[in-house]
Amino acid sequence: MSKMHIKKDDRVIVISGKYANMKEPSIGKVIAVSPKEGKVIVEGVHMVSKHVKPKRQGEAGGIVKTEGAIYACKVMLYCDKCKAGRRVHHKVNENGERIRVCVKCGENL
Repeated sequence: MSKMHIKKDDRVIVISGKYANMKEPSIGKVIAVSPKEGKVIVEGVHMVSKHVKPKRQGEAGGIVKTEGAIYACKVMLYCDKCKAGRRVHHKVNENGERIRVCVKCGENL
């Protein structure tokens, strides 16, 4: 997968998998995108434990909780106006730049 529908700093909602079927929907900001693997890292979703070695003398090592990567096909862009995950279409401005627009309400994403 080389082209992604998700970019860094987008607000997304998880639509399938373990984190979609929670009582409260998993909504978060995209921290990192990996187009080569087709994965994204979303803030507060898929927390994993990492074992960290101390880098310098006197520094503490241990187990650290951090976000893990999930597949980009499991997330959808979140529209703040609709309060739901929505598909997008691209619109061309007068300037010639492409912007992403919510299909349902027409809000810029």
